Parts: sequence; C-alpha cells; structure tokens
Amino acid sequence: MSTSDPRTLASDPRPSWRRRRLDPDHSLGLRLTLASVAAFLVLVPFTLLALLVLASWSPLHRLDAAVTDVLYDWALDHPGWTRLLTVWTDVFAPMPLRLAALAVVVWLVRRQARRLALWVATTMLVGGLLGPLLKLLVGRHRPDLLDPVARAVGFAFPSGHALNAALAGGVLVLVFLPHARRRSARIGLWLAASVLTLVTGFSRVALGVHWTSDVLGGWLLGVAVVAATAAGFTAWREGAGLRPVRVSREGVDPESADDHRRD
Repeated sequence: MSTSDPRTLASDPRPSWRRRRLDPDHSLGLRLTLASVAAFLVLVPFTLLALLVLASWSPLHRLDAAVTDVLYDWALDHPGWTRLLTVWTDVFAPMPLRLAALAVVVWLVRRQARRLALWVATTMLVGGLLGPLLKLLVGRHRPDLLDPVARAVGFAFPSGHALNAALAGGVLVLVFLPHARRRSARIGLWLAASVLTLVTGFSRVALGVHWTSDVLGGWLLGVAVVAATAAGFTAWREGAGLRPVRVSREGVDPESADDHRRD
C-alpha cells in the first residue's frame, strides 16, 4: 500500500503537531496551544503600550499626567497616607520579593519538589532580566515633580515594582494552590496575590515615581511571563507522564502537596 494512502495516515500513532494542537484527544498539544494563545494575547497589549510610549503618544501622556497630578496632590495633603504607601512599596520592592521567592525555592527543594522549584526560579529570573532590558530599550523618564514625596532612579517603563509583584503573585498562587484544600483558602490565595500586585503598582503612581502606563506595562509583562513559564512547565510535566492539570484551580504541580514528594 502506498505511504500516501489516507488509511495509513489515519493510523499514524504519532500525528503531527498541526493535527494535535487543537485535538481534544491530545491534551498536551491542545493545552500548549491554548497557553501559547493566552500568553500571546497578553503580550499584544503590552507591545502596543510600549509602542505608544516610544512614540510619545499625546493622549497617553495626557492621561498619565492627569492621574499623576491627582494622586500627587492627594499625597501632599495626606502625609500619613504617603508614609503608609512608602512602607508598602519598600516592603514589596523587587529585591524583598526575590528573596521571598528564593525562600520558596529552598523550601520546595527540601520537599524534593525540584521541578517546581526550578519553575519558580525560572519565572522570577526571566521577568527580572526582561524588566531592566526593556527599561533600557524604551528609555522613558520618570515624572519630574517640583516637590517629590518619594524618589527613584533609573528609567520608568515598565515598572519593576509592578512587574515583580505580578511575578510574585503568580508564584504565590500557582505554587500554593495544591495546599489550599478548601474553597475559602483558594479564594484567599487569589485575593492575596491580587492585593499584592494591585497595591504595589498603585503605590508607585501615588508616590509620583511612575506613570500609570509604566505600572500597567509591568503588570502585563508579569502576567505574560507567568503564563509562558507555566505553559512550559505544564508541557514538561505531561511529557514526564504526569496527569494534565487545571492550572487555575490546582496550580502547576499538584503533586508538590504530597507529604512524600519524589521528582
């Protein structure tokens, strides 16, 4: 029988990626496709935002300036509020968040969840390298205020605080979801990650050291990095013969919650 016979193609035990990518019977291909699309959809608005910043698009600049002016006036009139945000932005700065992630990595290694530890380290490292690189490429200056209530150095876009808060929030949820047995605990994890991400980003604008679009760019990039590394990790674990997971409900590695974990 000719190798071009349709019956021969239909019986091929290893169908091509093109056939597997949307086939529900091949969960790895389907999940990778959906995860890749999700990461792409997050990167599209980030790329568009970066291009608008590079082009100094006047409507975006006016919006950024208007938000900064309102929050700056509020910060000047409410010093207690300003001190609170200053403490928050210092506690949840990139370096403390990276140290917290390192502690999680050590904890996971001690539990013999080495694959998951590698995912955490990779996620924080990739995001940590992309942020400064993009700052240099875009070269956007921070708000220049007459009487600043806080100071920061370096370029503005994307916000490193917002980026690292999004990365840490993603790590928090996807690592500890398997340990949250109750629905209330899962909701608490998502809420904690959301508060960490949103308040940290907001503090940078409220203190006058970032434009709103800087923070939005940091959030988008952080979500994209977490989505991309989670997709890669999911492919890795399924390639190793582990069962498919619903990442938003079970995290990236449900087996990490086992008392006697073995990679």
